[in-house]
Amino acid sequence: MLKCVKNLLKRLRGVKSTKPIISENNNINLLLIRDTINDVSTMGKLFLNGEEFCDTLELPWKQNQRNISCIPAGEYDARLRLPRESATREYIHLLIKDVPNRSYILVHIGNTTSDTQGCILVGQSRKQHFVGNSTLAMDLLIKEILNLGGENIKLIIKNK
Repeated sequence: MLKCVKNLLKRLRGVKSTKPIISENNNINLLLIRDTINDVSTMGKLFLNGEEFCDTLELPWKQNQRNISCIPAGEYDARLRLPRESATREYIHLLIKDVPNRSYILVHIGNTTSDTQGCILVGQSRKQHFVGNSTLAMDLLIKEILNLGGENIKLIIKNK
């Protein structure tokens, strides 16, 4: 993990976060507010410890069916997942734990719903059914999570 962290921090040298995002309870609190839900995609805003952090893109709600639906709103634990744990991701990302009737639901890089099979994509900008600058958004999210200790990650997903 140390090598992954060093590589990430090296890439982000000079990229500054907006401000330190401190949690009072030693948890890393992620809140996803889904604000646009339609038949093609689900879009939202991700907050880190109460501060707006980035945009999100997911598949539309289709009754939590594998590979074609976003996951149910609710509360989840998450953890950092290293590249060596993944056959497809060559960067640190998040694994959302204990999603009902689903497995390997991630927060990862991608721009459109064709880049996900039920996972949450992050971006720095958004248009209809699209998030932009996803790699930067993911890198900054992981950097902040690492700065906060990288453990006790809680995700709450709410539909607006």
